[in-house]
Amino acid sequence: MATAHTATHSEASHDHHEHEHHENFITKYIFTQDHKMIGKQFLVTGIFWAIIGGLLSLLFRLQLGFPDMDLEWLRPILGGWITTDGRLDPEFYLALVTMHGTIMVFFVLTAGLSGTFSNFLIPLQIGARDMASGFMNMLSYWFFFTSGVVMFISLFIETGPASGGWVVYPPLSALEQAMPGSGLGMTLWLIAMTLFIASSLLGGINYITTVINLRTKGMSFSKLPLTIWAFFLTAVIGLLSFPVLFSAALLLVFDRSFGTSFYLSDIYIGGEALPNTGGSPVLYQHLFWFLGHPEVYIVLLPALGITSEVIATNSRKPIFGYKAMIISMLGITILSFVVWAHHMFVSGMNPFLGSIFMFLTLIIAIPSAVKVFNYLTTLWRGNLIFTPGMLFSIGLVSFFISGGLTGIFLGNSAIDIQLHDTYFVVAHFHLVMGSASFFGLMAGVYHWFPKMFGRMMDARLGYIHFWLTFIGVYLVFFPMHYIGIAGFPRRYYSWTGFEFSNMYTDLNMFVSVAAFITFGAQLIFLFNFFYSMYRGRVASLNPWRSNTLEWTTPLHPAHGNWPGEIPSVFRWPYDYSKPGAKEDFIPQTVPLSATPESNLPHEQELVKLEKEIIADEEAVLVANESKES
Repeated sequence: MATAHTATHSEASHDHHEHEHHENFITKYIFTQDHKMIGKQFLVTGIFWAIIGGLLSLLFRLQLGFPDMDLEWLRPILGGWITTDGRLDPEFYLALVTMHGTIMVFFVLTAGLSGTFSNFLIPLQIGARDMASGFMNMLSYWFFFTSGVVMFISLFIETGPASGGWVVYPPLSALEQAMPGSGLGMTLWLIAMTLFIASSLLGGINYITTVINLRTKGMSFSKLPLTIWAFFLTAVIGLLSFPVLFSAALLLVFDRSFGTSFYLSDIYIGGEALPNTGGSPVLYQHLFWFLGHPEVYIVLLPALGITSEVIATNSRKPIFGYKAMIISMLGITILSFVVWAHHMFVSGMNPFLGSIFMFLTLIIAIPSAVKVFNYLTTLWRGNLIFTPGMLFSIGLVSFFISGGLTGIFLGNSAIDIQLHDTYFVVAHFHLVMGSASFFGLMAGVYHWFPKMFGRMMDARLGYIHFWLTFIGVYLVFFPMHYIGIAGFPRRYYSWTGFEFSNMYTDLNMFVSVAAFITFGAQLIFLFNFFYSMYRGRVASLNPWRSNTLEWTTPLHPAHGNWPGEIPSVFRWPYDYSKPGAKEDFIPQTVPLSATPESNLPHEQELVKLEKEIIADEEAVLVANESKES
């Protein structure tokens, strides 16, 4: 699928690359249009938000694990949100839950994964100088940054940040007088999310356009790394679903500020009837979850793509079922749009309609199971190299299995109605989406850190980080399944008023202690990350002996990535431990004609086509040399 226009782009962008040495500090590090620097900006901003989101979770775990503790010592930080008797204010507790969910789902996992790795890897792995539009790429980051500033400001306003859960259901989110967190904090939440959606759409358009149009010679879709397939399909999902969340937020703004009744009807406050009639909060649920469930895969697919690359590289084996992996991702992409109402089994929907969504929900387990099976068979009898990135990838597979199994329970409407508002859902959600995606993010950071910064992270600290986090996550979320089955309701400020819950006080305290230890393990990563950035061991050009194109660039690639012509691609990216080969890896840039000893029968037939590509490449090189002379 290599076409002539890619060669033309290569020539033009090469000329552009030759003039990139005039950048100053602002254009290189702040308002940069270099996809690699923008990826790093997303990563560092995502790390900042992960710290904020994690700290918020510690605050409400403190409340849940030790409900009778005197928190007066937090007053210098939280001020009036600590009551006169030294307890956490109940309304602020709901704001903590709201902001934690929003920050972790959107600002950390969505922007941290897609924003970082789609930006950093797409041009490098497909053989492009940069994104299709560097300016749109820059705008994408700065919309995200501005969104984060607005959301951060909302943490400090007098009435508190948005309250109502991270899904901000009406009427709490639609009526400013409902509670303090429904006022200015909710307005800022809506503004921040609007800016975030604009950022996601700009990025998604760029990613799709770049993958379709700017692949180097020989880079057909059948030779794309699975990371690129994952980023590409994630961008498609975001492009189709995020506008629906924007419409939901826009109607919410109308209800809040312009007297409309899209979501409101028959509301009484203080015994007085409001004039709103005809609206339905269930409409908001449909609009929100039409984005909300694809959002699960907007977060998961990039992590699964990263895991595919890391596991294949460190197993020294070809990824098992390359085409099956692509088809499963396509299946997930399509099915993710038709299962949203399984979040609404308790909303009073028609049971027949509920049975349809239940059926579709159980079907989406099939492509997910295909991916798990392919990961396990890739690992099976591989020559495994346990780098920190490999360990985090295996950890993702573990969470994807254990969290996915509980999803089968919740996909059944009869069971979900009993468990929906309990901690069973919290445990499932955090394992299969939150923890699995976070481990994919960590795997990507450890694996591509040498390409990002030209240095190696400390492997010993990486191992400590992995084991403390892996064990800690299971200690936090596994017990939640049991207390959820026992009936513990989620989003409750305290359980001490329920007689049935007293027997689980110690278990709840155990979960909180485990959460503190798990958060503490992330401090090891933070030290390792920033210390290694400046003091880490200098990396080699290809430290993992990988096949993909990004490892053919210089140690510190300039804007434009390759100093000369972009290399051509002759093979798929997973030629590891090929029988007859001299090495246990063969990069994509090595021609088939150079490895006759390991070529398969169908590859021998491709040698003729390959010679044509090489001849075209030499013609372009001669043309460039004559132009320069």
